[in-house]
Amino acid sequence: MTEPALQFSEDQAEAWDRVADALGRAGIDLARGESAPAPDHAQQTFAIMGKAGSGKTMLLAALTRALSEAGLELVSGEYESRRKREKRSLAVLAPTNKAASVLRLRGVAATTLHRILYTPVYDPEYERIAEWLTGNLPRPSVAGLSETALDRAHAFYEQVKSIPGALAAAGLRGSDFITGWKRREDPLDIGFVDESSMLDERQLEDLQELFSTLILFGDPAQLAPVGQSGKMVFDTLPTPAQLSLSRIHRQAQDNPILDLAHALADPALGFEEFEARIRDAAQRDARVQLVERVDCDLMARSPVLVWRNATRLRLINAFRRAHDAPETELLPGEPLLCDGLELPLKHRKKRIDLEARGLIKGAQVVYLGPGRKPGFSRLHIFGAEEPQISVASIIKIERDLEEEPFIPFAATMGAAFVHGAAVTIHKAQGSQWPDVQVFAPDLFAAARAGRSEAGIPLWKRLAYVAITRAEHRLHWVIRNRLGRPRAELSTEDLSAAPAALALAAQE
Repeated sequence: MTEPALQFSEDQAEAWDRVADALGRAGIDLARGESAPAPDHAQQTFAIMGKAGSGKTMLLAALTRALSEAGLELVSGEYESRRKREKRSLAVLAPTNKAASVLRLRGVAATTLHRILYTPVYDPEYERIAEWLTGNLPRPSVAGLSETALDRAHAFYEQVKSIPGALAAAGLRGSDFITGWKRREDPLDIGFVDESSMLDERQLEDLQELFSTLILFGDPAQLAPVGQSGKMVFDTLPTPAQLSLSRIHRQAQDNPILDLAHALADPALGFEEFEARIRDAAQRDARVQLVERVDCDLMARSPVLVWRNATRLRLINAFRRAHDAPETELLPGEPLLCDGLELPLKHRKKRIDLEARGLIKGAQVVYLGPGRKPGFSRLHIFGAEEPQISVASIIKIERDLEEEPFIPFAATMGAAFVHGAAVTIHKAQGSQWPDVQVFAPDLFAAARAGRSEAGIPLWKRLAYVAITRAEHRLHWVIRNRLGRPRAELSTEDLSAAPAALALAAQE
């Protein structure tokens, strides 16, 4: 057996060996840390499946390090040197910005599917700076940039391996050095996809066309994408290609949140008994809170997770009333959720640009204020590498399921948003927050409805997904009540990250 550097559980070690065999067929020897030119072989796809705490991310990170040590180039999607495209490569992907940012916080250089499917086109003048920073060209002389600016770019890149961040440190904006985006034409090599339970069949087909070896990491207990009858894409793979992690890894032991999530696998467990377990856990551990009402302050950055749309709208409207938000406008600091891009086909380039920057359906953002032109909004995108953006917006404030949404202002076309103080559990997949509020009356209603998905009671799937969104603390809300806010809405916590580009002038 190939011995990984870390002390794995038995099922992790078996999954490592199975992946090592697949990579061996692709010309990569993990035991020796060597890679040969890519051989001609059939496309291969594997899935590593396991519930929360089973060590999927730990295994993904270890495999990523091993492939890097074997000489594979990590493809980030932000810049690819033309002089290195003959090298073997690895891309670590996630379906959403938030899921990619969770991996990055754990030391894995992940990016989104859109950033790999669509690649930036750099202005040739500034591409020379990128080639210099990556060690392929001598230091350039660029009109309009001082030697001091180049020094700043170099110093930044030495600390953070981000070409856009380095160019921003030199005083450039994204619109200066990225002239557009295009669909990737050249195939890639090895692909790891986290949160693959969120993939639909079309996305899997796109990835299989792009990568010769594709490894999916996913949780079979989560909710399947809408329209797939409760099935995940990895359910369609042949049995030998499905690898399961069943053991809860030692690093996840003694976690009351995960204990509750895994208790849902008991077929005999009913909703009332499960809520009793939450009450017991809350008495023993501060990481589980049984609360009487929704925390209004948390809603500004961590949405309440609900099952029903009617509940979502009631909580959103209660949140806005609690903050005295006027009906005709948004307050800076209000959370929003991207509901898609309403752009005609002729604006395909603009769509690609926005999606590549992280503004995809389901992206969580915060409203910073109006733009310089009517219909434009300044936004902060959670989890994006370049979080600050200004974009033509269509913001819909929904009041009731039977009424048309109120639109405080809107461009004729652009990115569409709904309020994000509460979201359905389906849309929360792929995201995590330090504190998560779960609206238990909705799950009780799902239990009373008696619905099932793929043979599992729907309320259990909903509860599992909702609970595992919590990184540190779970708030189980048992009453249909909202607490008063303790602080006014603010944007002071949303300063741009050091690696972020300056706000793009898209108006």
